[in-house]
Amino acid sequence: MDALVGTLLLCSAVGVYVVCSLFLLHNPCLLHKRKKLKFHCRHISHRGGCGEKIESTMEAFTNAVDVCTEMLEMDCHLTLDGCVVVSHDNNLLRQSGCDKTISSLRFQDLPLYKEQLEVTFNVGHYSTGKDREFVLLEDVFKKFPNMPILLEIKENNDLLIKKVSCLVNQYGRESITVWGSEGSEVMAKCQKQNPSIPYLFTVRRTILLLLLFCTGLLPFVPLGESVLLFYLPQIINRTYIPEESYLKNRFVVYLLQKVAMRKSLLDHLTKRGLQVQLFVCNEESDIEAAFAVGATGVLTDYPTLLSNYLRKHPLPPPPAFY
Repeated sequence: MDALVGTLLLCSAVGVYVVCSLFLLHNPCLLHKRKKLKFHCRHISHRGGCGEKIESTMEAFTNAVDVCTEMLEMDCHLTLDGCVVVSHDNNLLRQSGCDKTISSLRFQDLPLYKEQLEVTFNVGHYSTGKDREFVLLEDVFKKFPNMPILLEIKENNDLLIKKVSCLVNQYGRESITVWGSEGSEVMAKCQKQNPSIPYLFTVRRTILLLLLFCTGLLPFVPLGESVLLFYLPQIINRTYIPEESYLKNRFVVYLLQKVAMRKSLLDHLTKRGLQVQLFVCNEESDIEAAFAVGATGVLTDYPTLLSNYLRKHPLPPPPAFY
């Protein structure tokens, strides 16, 4: 008899938990205050649109802005003489053919980019351009003062973090700059240095987010992050060949697709005021898939392609709370 009562109580408790979890999944603002970001970016140019111009050059950024991008994505490193440089890699071999690091060179001694550079997320395709010079982050801020920027801190370097924060403050960009890092230690330093800048999920926090969603706990947990940046799984091992061995495993990619690409998850985050940006979509079918699953924005190496897609397939206006 006691066992039966215990079982009934347990089933009742589980039932109440499931009902509450599902209800709050669809109505998260009953428990959490909605984030109110100062931007809503559907069109994000990855490395400045590196499929059309040499990545992370001023020419690439200018081209992306000219074709109506809404956000520029870039990465940064620190030179030997303390300059914050926009570059994906620290080692310059892939980008310039010079096997040296940015951190070992003065800004004036940085080599030029190669004349043709393979597009990382579109294997076998190359970009070129007239501009092959590395650019200072400050110069990007100066030229595009009102353009939202997604910025990844690529090094665990306290001085780099401090200088990026100072530049963001100097140019009054706290509300239109998002920064982040894959590593939790770097991200913690960024938050401590400047808590007013919106920030990304780290890899660890993204894994936790997915676990919370799968167990039904997500609706009950507060989130400090403002933007979720995530692979569109269907591009992996098709247009993008990852270096990480685990991402070359078809079963892992299948799990990413099944667990992360859930419209209910992305809609929940959107209702909480977060933005979900999927990358890197270089074909119309991938752009379509990203928006269909609930992404608020798409990163692309081909800003003209994305602009043309959005003209042909206009999306509803963003919610009024943005």
